[in-house]
Amino acid sequence: MSDNDVSMRKVLAIVTNYGVEQDELLVPLEHLRGWGADVDVAAVSAGDVQTLVGDKAPGKTVRPELTLRQVDPADYDLLLVPGGTLNADRLRRQDSATEIVRSFTSTGRPVAAICHGPWALVEAGVLEGKKLTSYPSLRTDIRNAGGEWVDEPVIKDDSRGWPLITSRNPGDLGPFLREIDEMLAVNAR
Repeated sequence: MSDNDVSMRKVLAIVTNYGVEQDELLVPLEHLRGWGADVDVAAVSAGDVQTLVGDKAPGKTVRPELTLRQVDPADYDLLLVPGGTLNADRLRRQDSATEIVRSFTSTGRPVAAICHGPWALVEAGVLEGKKLTSYPSLRTDIRNAGGEWVDEPVIKDDSRGWPLITSRNPGDLGPFLREIDEMLAVNAR
């Protein structure tokens, strides 16, 4: 196993227990676990996470491995912040979630956020000078937080001492996952 082997990487996905967009959580989980990465889902509570499809229809449920308060961010190589309007709006109001985001960014470890997920980064106050994308309705929030918002399928920004990968919606999961794969392959613990 080489030092660049994805199977040596640990990924943390942070969510609330209701409203995360199904494919923005499950597709990355299945993809990364398929490569052998160790992926933990941390939620507000230990109960099941109810995903939604298109912010409306109930999707699959996911059992989290731990709660947000139990997370030691130092144990992980990459932070995944999926969207879903309800999930992202609730997640950004969780102090433990914004503390996790700040821990990753202050130590130079990568963050990958999709759709409404960047709201957690806005709330954590870490977007000053960063270029990113998101669901279009976050454009003003991102700009007000000092970020540069662009409308592209995926943006990777290595500035300001920490890598950020962002995408707009579930339709961008292909390029989003390619950037995550590359990031995990080159960033040794």
